[in-house]
Amino acid sequence: MTDTATPPNTPHRVVIVGAGFGGLEAANSLRNADVAVTVVDQRNHHLFQPLLYQVATSTLATSEIAWPIRHLLRKYKNIKTLLGTVESVDTAARTISTADGEVIAYDTLVLATGARHAYFGHDDWEPFAPGLKTLEDATTIRRRILTAFEKAEREPDPARRAALLTFVIIGAGPTGVEIAGTIADLARDTLKGEFRVIDPATAQVILIEGGARVLGAFAPDLSAYAQRALEKLGVQVHLGNPVMKCTADGVEYAGKFVGAATIIWAAGVQASPAAKWLDVPADRAGRVVANDDLTAPGHPDIFVIGDTATVKNGDKGTVPGIAPAAKQQGIHVAKAIRARLAGDIAPKPFRYRHAGDLATIGKRAAVTDFGWIKFKGYVAWWLWGLAHIYFLIGVRNRLAVAMSWLWISVSGTRSARLITQKDAADEDHLK
Repeated sequence: MTDTATPPNTPHRVVIVGAGFGGLEAANSLRNADVAVTVVDQRNHHLFQPLLYQVATSTLATSEIAWPIRHLLRKYKNIKTLLGTVESVDTAARTISTADGEVIAYDTLVLATGARHAYFGHDDWEPFAPGLKTLEDATTIRRRILTAFEKAEREPDPARRAALLTFVIIGAGPTGVEIAGTIADLARDTLKGEFRVIDPATAQVILIEGGARVLGAFAPDLSAYAQRALEKLGVQVHLGNPVMKCTADGVEYAGKFVGAATIIWAAGVQASPAAKWLDVPADRAGRVVANDDLTAPGHPDIFVIGDTATVKNGDKGTVPGIAPAAKQQGIHVAKAIRARLAGDIAPKPFRYRHAGDLATIGKRAAVTDFGWIKFKGYVAWWLWGLAHIYFLIGVRNRLAVAMSWLWISVSGTRSARLITQKDAADEDHLK
């Protein structure tokens, strides 16, 4: 039986589940505090998720956007890192339990467990239309994209070859737009002259969105520009028609079926089961409906942040599920814990500061909206690149990513075009 009482003369125990943007920021902000921090994550690396699509589309290598958690926290003697998958929370005993049976006691718990892609009740579509949330997702998508071109090169049947050269992206938010533009660049620029039977430039890239426009969270003029930029790259944009079916052979939407060997899902997310662990209210995506101080309802000793929570943003709806918001929440939680230990137990409402919206379209265009000023085109692309390089961890990674982007912009060559970890599922998918 686990003793959950805090041993005498020991620091306050803070357990952080998840080392994404929010969890890692909370841990960093508690460095050198008089607390004992335990960070638990089911993977050993922190992932810079905004650039994950660039791994999926052969622009960057996995090591350029991910870092070992232990290395990032190695200097902080009050922080311990554990590799494990949390399966439950006992709020009465103040413990969490992992898949391998370990029970970890806490005085304050921070749940930053993130989200996965959601298929709106059609989970059977996932084998045919993988989403993009992890490095494993990215390498799977990269493998399918590159293998499709290879199989098309030796496919004698014209109909099957056309399906192999058709790439469908479902969802026209930033991830969908960025993937569509990059695949179009890959087909029309990077692969030019490398095949003898097929012309990669004949590949169809289709972006399907159930809403009225691409980048629906952006200003209408930037949304319109993004669509024009995509179409200039050769992307076929289809709006107002939700997908009805995904199979191994293609996609059904707008009353028709399109043969496609590669389908990528960028249409929705589903939160981790944190709300079920705590038995608290959740929104439609499974996110905990958090109090305005980021605590879980009825549990002042538990904070929920990032994609784990939905939080009101004054009269502007809810806080967006983006990296800057998660980082701000991690800092807020750390400040709240420090204040409590100093005797200030009054709840402090979280106030989100929106820095702006950014999305790139291909390798030379982007849209940025900072509220007071907007940019589009090449200038916006430079701003987008500088912003992302700034938030990368470590000088080496910043230089490596900057050099990769510069080289691609000048030469069109992508050095990360490696087909790895081929498995039976992909072989069946592309037969």
